[in-house]
Amino acid sequence: MTDWQVHALKYADRNSRTRAESFIFDDNHDAPHAMDYFIWVLRRGAEVILVDCGYDSEEATRRGRPILRDPRDALAGIGLKAEDITQLIVTHLHYDHAGGLHLFPNATIHLQEAEMAYATGPCMCHDTLKMPFTADHVCEAVKRVFQGRCVFHDGDAEVSEGVTVHCLGGHSRGLQAVRVRTEAGWLCLASDATHFYENVFENKPFPIVVDLQNMLDGFARLHELASDRSLIIPGHDPLVTTLFPQDGPEFCWRLDRGPSGDFNL
Repeated sequence: MTDWQVHALKYADRNSRTRAESFIFDDNHDAPHAMDYFIWVLRRGAEVILVDCGYDSEEATRRGRPILRDPRDALAGIGLKAEDITQLIVTHLHYDHAGGLHLFPNATIHLQEAEMAYATGPCMCHDTLKMPFTADHVCEAVKRVFQGRCVFHDGDAEVSEGVTVHCLGGHSRGLQAVRVRTEAGWLCLASDATHFYENVFENKPFPIVVDLQNMLDGFARLHELASDRSLIIPGHDPLVTTLFPQDGPEFCWRLDRGPSGDFNL
């Protein structure tokens, strides 16, 4: 079968952060550490799969975290409409990955059973654990269940030929990474299994974590899922925008051919 094309679309960033927000036990905790926000598009001929859906201007206002562009506008930049999306892999239900579910009314979502149980269970009685979730987003996912437009997965599963999901947990109970067969080999969209290259390559956990062992074990699993370490794509690292070639709009990067030059991380 034909390999998949993979694009990363940047819809937001946060530059007023420090390394303390990205790494546990970091010696240089006061140093600046920026974060980018992406959604990812998989294409093979007429087949399109969206991985995560960002968040909208309403959520941006609620959290005081502005967006650069509506996720729908990001898709329009590569010739897609929100209504075109019928398959949507939700890596986890945190606001910045599932906050745009309502923007894609025709999408069947793919979600880990463990994530729905976590986001609707007793863990949400703890303010620290529920902080990255927004109730309206979780309710939108529940609506998809009752509409018959949610496919639950329990661990490893195939979404389409050449596209698989893998439950790693750690950052969120049912966090899933996405493995995609590409021209460059098996590429792994890690999402928040590793926010930054430094997390996975130096075994440095991210501070928002529900299970630290699962997060650390997940770092090892990412290496197993990708054909090469250069094909592990972190969920929020600005380095993605310098390592991979820009393709089309200024906010779009192509991942499926691998990095532009030598990968020295």
